[in-house]
Amino acid sequence: MQKKMKLSSPLLNENGELVECGYATNLIKDYNRQQIKASNLKIKEWDYYLIHNEDYAVALTIADNGYMGLISASLINFKVPKEKTVSVMTFMPKGKIGLSKTSKIGSVGFKNKRVFIEFLNNGKKRELNLEFKKFDKDKTFKCHFVLTNEPEDSMVIATPFKENKKAFYYNQKIIGICANGYAELGVDKFKFNNASALLDWGRGVWTYKNTWFWGAGMSEIDGKKFGFNIGYGFGDTSAATENMLFYNGKAHKLEHISFNIPKTDNGKDDFLKDWTFTSSDKRFEMKFKPIIDRNSYTSALIISSNQHQVFGYFTGTAILDDGTKIKVKNMLGFAEKVVNKW
Repeated sequence: MQKKMKLSSPLLNENGELVECGYATNLIKDYNRQQIKASNLKIKEWDYYLIHNEDYAVALTIADNGYMGLISASLINFKVPKEKTVSVMTFMPKGKIGLSKTSKIGSVGFKNKRVFIEFLNNGKKRELNLEFKKFDKDKTFKCHFVLTNEPEDSMVIATPFKENKKAFYYNQKIIGICANGYAELGVDKFKFNNASALLDWGRGVWTYKNTWFWGAGMSEIDGKKFGFNIGYGFGDTSAATENMLFYNGKAHKLEHISFNIPKTDNGKDDFLKDWTFTSSDKRFEMKFKPIIDRNSYTSALIISSNQHQVFGYFTGTAILDDGTKIKVKNMLGFAEKVVNKW
């Protein structure tokens, strides 16, 4: 059962609980942090962009997690392969970073002595700018992207948590935006012409410990834009999953999908061996061949984060709502497992 939200309304009621749980294909509910009935130290807001072509990727994050702000940038080289991620944290922003209440329009930026970053959105196009000093030794990392031609549909989900009625996860994933621009690391320049981009826009109040799985891919197949968003493990998804296919700008809803990560001899996840993905409705059956694991682990007192974002190639089949079978072969994408205590 996948419940589709069809009516526009505030996201939260007067008690700070979700008015409705389920999925949509646009940002149908209005987010307002003033309606949240929780400490502003527990409110989590972020914008995450990923831009990639077949050779390189750039990931940019601006996040305000109440007690901690995060500015993060990654440069990934699929040809070598290698990656570099650098983050700057701020103390107790509590909403002062100023992330927008909607993904449709609104700009946000941050600047200190080391990093300047801005995400501009006038409602017609998005512009991403970054200058990150001492990103790799003494090298400065710069990038500039213009994002246009957003698809008609996106993945939107309003998810509650069983443990706390005032906790929620409101999320939009826009898959398959057209990106043009460049990145520079020192004297090295990386061009992105007609590249693919996605936006992960998230707002919410979470419970303390969570493990989630997320994956996405975007490309062209037979001259049509094709992409997908898959994931689970975060909150109570009994009303709806976040699993969707996107074909020529339109969404096709999927049921439950399992990430089958291989194990080592001692039972730990072996992220760089080949994965498989299986679905309860048999509409997403994939093999996944990893290229690189962009992993990080941080721990400070009661706060910790263990992240493995694995990039690689998807091969298999995806079936649209009308039964059309899409054959996928060596499609670049990623799948991740993240364990957070915060």
